[in-house]
Amino acid sequence: MGFRTKQVHAGVEPDPVTGAILTPIHQSTTFVQDSVDEYMGKGYSYSRGGNPTVRALEVKLAALEEGVDATAYSSGMAATVAVFLGLLQAGDRVVIADVVYGGTYRFADQFLSKFGVEVTFADATDLGAFAGAITDETRLVFTESPANPTLKVTDLAAVSEITHARGALHVTDNTFLTPYYQRPFELGADIVIHSTTKYLDGHNATLGGAVVVNDEDLQERIAFARISAGLVMSPMVAWLTLQGVKTLSERMDRQSASAIAIAEYLAGHEKVDYVSYPGLPSHPAHELSKRQASGFGAMVGFELSGGIESGKKLMDAVELWSLAENLGAVESLITHPVTMTHASVPAEERLKAGITDGLVRLSVGLEDVDDLIAALDEALQRI
Repeated sequence: MGFRTKQVHAGVEPDPVTGAILTPIHQSTTFVQDSVDEYMGKGYSYSRGGNPTVRALEVKLAALEEGVDATAYSSGMAATVAVFLGLLQAGDRVVIADVVYGGTYRFADQFLSKFGVEVTFADATDLGAFAGAITDETRLVFTESPANPTLKVTDLAAVSEITHARGALHVTDNTFLTPYYQRPFELGADIVIHSTTKYLDGHNATLGGAVVVNDEDLQERIAFARISAGLVMSPMVAWLTLQGVKTLSERMDRQSASAIAIAEYLAGHEKVDYVSYPGLPSHPAHELSKRQASGFGAMVGFELSGGIESGKKLMDAVELWSLAENLGAVESLITHPVTMTHASVPAEERLKAGITDGLVRLSVGLEDVDDLIAALDEALQRI
């Protein structure tokens, strides 16, 4: 079954009672049991442990990632936390790529140590240094590719090989490219994380997350962490995300095509110091991106010649692009990572990872690309 067919049909079927083509919203806390002896006979008892609407989304996401199973969460961070809680214990070590979503950095840096877990941040694009950070006590290796917000690209197959040689698990965040463009399991990853808030929903309508695994034991351990910590997705969020996923491939293709045009425009502008977009031949990981993914995505990073002051002026002045923290939706957004998404990362760590004060992050939406470029051009002329 092809990807587009699965994104429409996997995990869902017409309601057997009414014939409704959309999965019903099972907005119920509890589920009545037929008898004590047949407890959970229909698969559900309490929505913290499982819900039919949420389950439909989980089945669909597992099918799209070609994993064994999936669990859905109240946010992308809740999904990440469930993996940490389910698979780590005191005395373990985890190695995390130096550029990841700011919330991931914050939780690992400020909370994992409280549970006796040692955290090391290392450059995942420097395979030698990254391998050197992994020890016999390392249980998890966490990557994100392309990375938020610098768009650094990690060789996922190489990291998987290095990780497995030390007996650890490779967890990777696939939010930016989605299973439509990148299949981490084919590259050796063990666990794939998504913020479903982003491209999978695609409409700035929900907050959610998902974990897809390639092993039933991992599924059981992570699902147990979810029910224990109460990190569950609501039925309404699952229903809305189910509808958003149906158009994922069409949105990704259109948004990515626009992102390439915008990146090329910015790369040729005299007021732009550099542009980070894997689809540009000038990007250091352009060839790697072509090998391990079928598309480059719709996120663009760049820095203006005037640094942070010019960047602020641009973001405050530009029209059509909304100044906001989310990404992956049909509306185009512009973000200043240092003061918004990555404000919790210490300044010295940000600079080491390439998150400069003047970095501007674009999430390209579905508007006409000529209008998006014109809006940027007009703002650039005023700074």
